[in-house]
Parts: sequence; structure tokens; C-alpha cells
Amino acid sequence: MYILAFESSCDETACSVCEMTEGKRIIKSNIIASQVATHALYGGVVPEIASRAHIEAISKITYEALSVAGVSLKEIGAIAVTNGPGLIGALLVAVNFAKSLAFAYNIPLVPVDHIKGHIASNYMTYQELKPPFLALVVSGGHTSFFDVKSYTELKEIGSTLDDAAGECFDKIGRVMGLPYPGGHAMDLLAREGDKNAIRFPSPSINDTLNLSFSGLKTSVINYINTQRQKDIELVPKDIAASFTRTVVDAICSKIGSALKKTGYDKVVLAGGVSANSHLRAGVLAECKKFGAEFYAPELSLCGDNAVMIGAQGYYEFLNGVRADESLNAYPS
Repeated sequence: MYILAFESSCDETACSVCEMTEGKRIIKSNIIASQVATHALYGGVVPEIASRAHIEAISKITYEALSVAGVSLKEIGAIAVTNGPGLIGALLVAVNFAKSLAFAYNIPLVPVDHIKGHIASNYMTYQELKPPFLALVVSGGHTSFFDVKSYTELKEIGSTLDDAAGECFDKIGRVMGLPYPGGHAMDLLAREGDKNAIRFPSPSINDTLNLSFSGLKTSVINYINTQRQKDIELVPKDIAASFTRTVVDAICSKIGSALKKTGYDKVVLAGGVSANSHLRAGVLAECKKFGAEFYAPELSLCGDNAVMIGAQGYYEFLNGVRADESLNAYPS
């Protein structure tokens, strides 16, 4: 069946068509209207601007996604849409557009959780992948471990208690004067630096699968400000490398315990920060250490996109999930 999917939880307006059956998962189109250039002017996402940009883009990219896929609305078996978590104003754009389209054409409407969607991006990269497995979702809003019991059932078994890893990458990158979004620039810069140059406090919370990044973020920002106040020249590549190592080491230190807790032998990495080369390498090394298989989405599916929503939407559809005209969005 063909799934038409929408994603607008933050600053990417996305629409895709996926062909999904029991034996194959095919991306027919993957259209994204990015707002990076707009929000770069402000050093971060401005919710009201993001919402207005979604309104301007969503109709156009829907026509484009259907055209690229070579599929008409009459051939669509279900419409999937992210209804949370995310920026409430941004979410409501795609939710209301998808509702209108679904009821105008009498097509089943399927709400999708954004986090489940990120995990489902791996289904489109690996045809053989199926639950159960351990999932690690690392993004601008989340850093969590999940026991994925089935395509539609998961349980959070550990998470950050405050800031997310992706948020820290972006905010520290902004303080350092790196191009927006800071996460990608930090990844590149960290490759050139000495990861042992500066010692920062670990965000790992002992004897749990939880983390706390707020102290680490404050420590790095204080270090940068102190060096500037003392008129000591900063070495950005060493700051990036040392900070990145601290984040990756803390996250990876939990993988062994998470595998033991779940009893699984597969680790699925997902979320925007899954594109980070250092995190990928770290998680892969841990998987080899514990004899677990490692999965991570292709880079084009790491960030917010509608393909992942279509993939998860298919399994929610099979599980009987449907929404009516009362469908709403939720921010958290």
C-alpha cells in the first residue's frame, strides 16, 4: 500500500510517499522544505516563524511528493502525520492539513509519535530489521534508551533528566561562533582536535540508564567565557573534540547495561544526532564489545523527515490505529 506522510514538528516541512508491504519498504518520494537559512539569522529555531513557513510550504511539497512518486491521491491507502512531540504551532500545521486531506478524500488518518518515527527510519534503511531491539534516540529534544518490543510498542528505560545532547551541541556551537546548526559544525571540528585536551564533567548518572547534560553544558560555556575573560586564546577544535568525547563516552557507557537489562542483541541508533560520526563510531564499538548488531539510518534519514513517519504510520495502521476529526497535536 502507499502511505502519504507529513512531518512538521520543528523547522522542516516534509512530505513523502512510501510503498509498504510485508515484504518490501520503498521510498517513492522524500520532499523536505528546510528552514535552516531562515533560522540561522537568529541562531536557533523561532517557533512562530517556523509555523508560518510550514503553512507556506506544505501544499507545494504535497503536490511535489505525489508527482515524484508517480502516485495519485486515489491510490493512497493511508495518510500518516506527526502529532507530537514538538513545537505545538508547527505540529498543528501538518495535523490540520493531513486531517483535511484525509476527510476530503475519505482516506484513513494515522497519527504518529515523532520518536517512534525516528526509530522507524531504520526500517527503511534495513529491509531485514524487525523488533525486538534496544533503541537509542539522540536528537535536539531527546536522549533516551527504549526497549522496542514490537513495531508499535516501546518502553523508555533511560533518558536525560534535563537537556538533550543535540541541544547542547547546538548551543555550545553557537557560543563558540560556529555556523548554524552547531551540531554538524561541531562534528567536523571535533575531528581535528585533541579529545583529551580538556576535562569536562561526565553527564552519566551512576547505577542508572539516565543522563544529565545541563551541568556539562554549563561547564563548557563557563570554560569558554573564562578563557575569553582572561584573554586566553581559545582552541575551538580542542573544545569541540573534548566536549564530543565526553558526550559520546557517557552515552556509550550505558549501552552494556541497557543490553543486559533488555536481553537483546541489536542496537538501533536514531534521531538527528545519529548523523554524528563520533557517536556512530562509539556506539558501533560498544556493539562489537558486547556482540550486538548495530543499525543506524542512512544520513538522509537522520534528521526530521516524512519517510520515517510513513514507515511508522504503516505499522500503526496495521495495528488498527486511526484518528478522526478530533485529532490534536501535543508538544511533549
